[in-house]
Amino acid sequence: MSLLNIGRLLLLAAIWGASFLFIRIAVPSLGPAMLMGGRVLFAALFLSLIAVFLHKKLYWRDNWQHYIKLGFINSALPFLLFAYGATVLTASLLSVLNATAPIWGAVIGILFFRQPLSVSVMAGLVLGVSGVAILVGFDPVLVKPGALLAVAAAASAACCYGIATHYTRRAKAVEPFANAHGSMWGALLMLLPLALIQGPQTDISPAVALAVLALGVVCTGVAYLLYFKLVQEVGATQTLTVTFLIPVFGVLWGALFLGEQVGWHTAFGALAVLTGTALVTGFRPVQLWAKR
Repeated sequence: MSLLNIGRLLLLAAIWGASFLFIRIAVPSLGPAMLMGGRVLFAALFLSLIAVFLHKKLYWRDNWQHYIKLGFINSALPFLLFAYGATVLTASLLSVLNATAPIWGAVIGILFFRQPLSVSVMAGLVLGVSGVAILVGFDPVLVKPGALLAVAAAASAACCYGIATHYTRRAKAVEPFANAHGSMWGALLMLLPLALIQGPQTDISPAVALAVLALGVVCTGVAYLLYFKLVQEVGATQTLTVTFLIPVFGVLWGALFLGEQVGWHTAFGALAVLTGTALVTGFRPVQLWAKR
């Protein structure tokens, strides 16, 4: 992987890691539905502008059902669940739970699609579950009311990404940018009514407005463009390295900007989760530096 693409990978991880910071900032004022409705709205508008510039078509008439399904399972539902989790949990904990998505994908593949259960995958599942247990069991946030439900919501959000992985593998072939763009409009169709019903919880400050804008434009729109560029340049397997880097930035941003404490359980739990994810996905560190 070239230095330029390593830089893109680090930037993508930093952006996606920051999404949990922005969610934590904005969710107390907007609530989960309105926050994520705003996120997908700005993302859809931004990607529409990019589509016009790049002359990319959605072919909505042929693909609208696919966009709605993908928008629900890969955006609307997990976004809502993470936002609900953020009402109690720290950005650090959310970012590590997000990294369990490949582990959920492996479990779904084994249970429903008869994928083989190798020794390394089994070890990865055990390590991943152990890491989550360490993270949650020793985190002081667990004493807060509703903490267990928030953890379940965040874990379910990661599970949604695992389901979405299997769905996209078996769904009709659609160009990647169209998938990203169309699914944002599909997600908006579901989130907008909920956002209008819920409404803001408090007055919207400039910081909250900027956090929503950053979530939509940067953490979703720009991030997708970076992601697809990396897939084109280095392939999907190496691009998945970002899964292991997002928690590093999620913990870093939470500590720097929200004053979140990074205890021993955060380090050990995150290490166990990421090692488990590496075993489940068959990732090897040498892949990051392999030449193409």
